[in-house]
Amino acid sequence: MIIYVILGILIAFPLLVISFGYFLSGGNYTGPVSAHFNGKRFKNPSGRDANSFKDVGKYIKDRKPDAWSYNKEAYVRQEELPNAKAEEIQYLFVNHSTFLIQHQGHNILTDPIWSKRCSPFQFAGPKRFRPPGLEFSYLPSIDLVLISHNHYDHLDKNTIKALNKNHNPTYLVPLGVDKIMKKWGCENVISLDWWQNKKVDNLEITAIPANHFSSRGTFDRNTTLWCGYVIKSDNKTIYYVGDTGYGPNFGLVKEKFPPIDLSFIPIGAFRPEWFMGPIHVTPEEGIKIHLDVASKKSVAMHFGTFPLADDNSQRAISRLRSELDRLAISESEFSVPQEGIVYQE
Repeated sequence: MIIYVILGILIAFPLLVISFGYFLSGGNYTGPVSAHFNGKRFKNPSGRDANSFKDVGKYIKDRKPDAWSYNKEAYVRQEELPNAKAEEIQYLFVNHSTFLIQHQGHNILTDPIWSKRCSPFQFAGPKRFRPPGLEFSYLPSIDLVLISHNHYDHLDKNTIKALNKNHNPTYLVPLGVDKIMKKWGCENVISLDWWQNKKVDNLEITAIPANHFSSRGTFDRNTTLWCGYVIKSDNKTIYYVGDTGYGPNFGLVKEKFPPIDLSFIPIGAFRPEWFMGPIHVTPEEGIKIHLDVASKKSVAMHFGTFPLADDNSQRAISRLRSELDRLAISESEFSVPQEGIVYQE
């Protein structure tokens, strides 16, 4: 009898995993073949793919993660924001890759996540180690949301549902992600391919190539696109890099969008570098992006909130500052923002 129970479990468990993987998959893009889409899956401009499942096994086996602890002292803004001047860029770091950017009368959110975990479930998965730097209820009226790709730390269903209910914004997303958004009740969704742009009142927003991958389940790997964004007005240019590994594509951004006034660049979730390299930059590579695109000012992101790799927030910040010192780049040129603080450029 026990043998039959064990056999039943051995058969049922993989079937359950496959079923969950199938259920979570979605948003597969269908469209014409291009230089970065073979009709089924997208590929990176660097030519490097995310590591295989075989490499995942090695990564799990050899892991030596830094310790994390919940930051109880992190500032959480619970007050109204100052009025933003149209000609300036006003921004606030919520944390992870979520920024509130205010410019030319628009209130823009990047990859918004207020959930306690970046996961399909709120009882399991990577948990938040610092609170969002702005209470959700204190958001101004949001009219634009930029989504870089479909991973759970960048496309959070709970937050999107709350934005739909309270703000009903326009979403700009990479190809294929619009299918997911519409299932969640998003009414205004614009999907873009790399280098495509959309005029939104007095802003022109362009989807920019990145080196990453996409998936929400087991069967949808690279079936939707990933990207960064350039936001261009009459007097300012903003570059939100999104999630990315390093590659030669950043030089093109400098050529197409000179000058860049402000860039938001990832620095975390980079260890071990042999495994994370195709999809996440190191702090040193983040500085390379800053130099490649000739950004007047850059701001660090994608660190210190969710334990997504083997580095913690202290390691990412320490390595960033060490490399800035080595290159004689001031922290006023490439800064580490504090949550909940309003900055102007």
